[in-house]
Amino acid sequence: MTQPARASNRFITLLKQSLNGENTDFTKGSIRRAVLLLAIPMMLEMMMESVFALVDLYFVGHLENSSFAVQTVGLTESVLTIIYSLAIGMSMAATAVVARRVGEKDPVAAAKAGMQAIVIAMAVNAVLGVAGVIFAEDILVLMGSSVESAHFGAPFTRLMMGSSFIIMLLFLFNGIFRGAGNAAIAMKSLWIANIANIFLCPLFINGLGPVPAFGLTGAAMATIIGRSLGVAYQLYNLLNGKGILKVSMAYFKPHWEQIKALIKIAAPGVLQFVIASCSWIFLARLVAETGGDEGSAGYQSALRIMMFFMLPAWGLSGAAATLVGQNLGARDIGRAERSVWVTAKFNVIYMAGIMVITLLAAEPMMWFFTNNPHVHDIAVKAIRILCSGYVFYGMGMVLINAFNGAGDTKTPSVVNFFGFWLFQIPLAYVLALKAGLGPVGVFIAIPVAETCMSITSFILFKRGRWKKVEV
Repeated sequence: MTQPARASNRFITLLKQSLNGENTDFTKGSIRRAVLLLAIPMMLEMMMESVFALVDLYFVGHLENSSFAVQTVGLTESVLTIIYSLAIGMSMAATAVVARRVGEKDPVAAAKAGMQAIVIAMAVNAVLGVAGVIFAEDILVLMGSSVESAHFGAPFTRLMMGSSFIIMLLFLFNGIFRGAGNAAIAMKSLWIANIANIFLCPLFINGLGPVPAFGLTGAAMATIIGRSLGVAYQLYNLLNGKGILKVSMAYFKPHWEQIKALIKIAAPGVLQFVIASCSWIFLARLVAETGGDEGSAGYQSALRIMMFFMLPAWGLSGAAATLVGQNLGARDIGRAERSVWVTAKFNVIYMAGIMVITLLAAEPMMWFFTNNPHVHDIAVKAIRILCSGYVFYGMGMVLINAFNGAGDTKTPSVVNFFGFWLFQIPLAYVLALKAGLGPVGVFIAIPVAETCMSITSFILFKRGRWKKVEV
């Protein structure tokens, strides 16, 4: 057998193993193989999540009031990032603790910790979800939407905010699976959710046969049903007793010491994403103020395209969190650090390729998603500016995941606070309003701030404080 044929067979075997979700000890063997076993399903998981966003954008972008609809979806997502922040922060804590316990060969403690994370998150989300349902229209106006556009989009926002607990569960369960090293189940749950959304979105938006056309509200209905199916699949895999984590309903009973330990890790994790989310909310408000409804729609469309390419990179970088957590649990600090650099190399190569693609293909891409020329032109300009920082994004997200996987959620919070609130927001404000650049000023501020934050994260990672964190 030739060398290329042997390499091909090895890759196919690796691909099958990663997609099957076989139990693997990531504290031993080849680091590159470990990264790929985790990264392949994580990238496919995030790739499908990014398709989720584009499907909504495509069908919503072709409605009669497309600028209102696209703006509503984008602004609602901006508000939902607060929910995402809570979910991601808790899932990071769950990943860090579960990975550490698995590395210590204590799966019972890992399972108990994961379930306590769910108890915490659901209690907090109940308050936020109810507030979102009651104040949906006011939230859209506060975000910069016109009164007419807010009235049009309020039913969509109410449905999305009211069902946000499903988003919470989806993120948290997947964080638990990743911590246990079973990224394949996390991937499959999102595939189920997103495939259902792809089929249901056009059905509920445009109607077919006995199913009436719900328009923009139909997009929310499809999303809720799809994600609910994903959560059902996750629950089945958690409770069937076949994986590393064997969960019983008794683990959901509040255990206050465990809850305190998780909150200690999760609070800075939630904070780091709340900081980022509030920055994105401010930027969305600034674009709506300076660019109007069409400018806002163009920016939100560009962000959807950007996230389509960024989410797989985030999935790849998630391998660093699991490998750092498990190897620190096994007391192999050197292997934990080497895992980060291998993951970073893969992610930088991926993001460099994506930068070239988005620079060349921005024009035709946006014509596919909108038939409004003004929205198209703003979106193309935004995409070309945003993609200039992709290589630095690739490095930065790996380092952030490495810190979080080690349980050092404080360092990314500090980086985000200075990078977003003390640098990105003032820079965007000055460029957009004082320098008269409007939305373009906001677009420029994003890659500049993200690049500075990635360089800062690199310096802090090299200092090594993350190696001493106990969880």
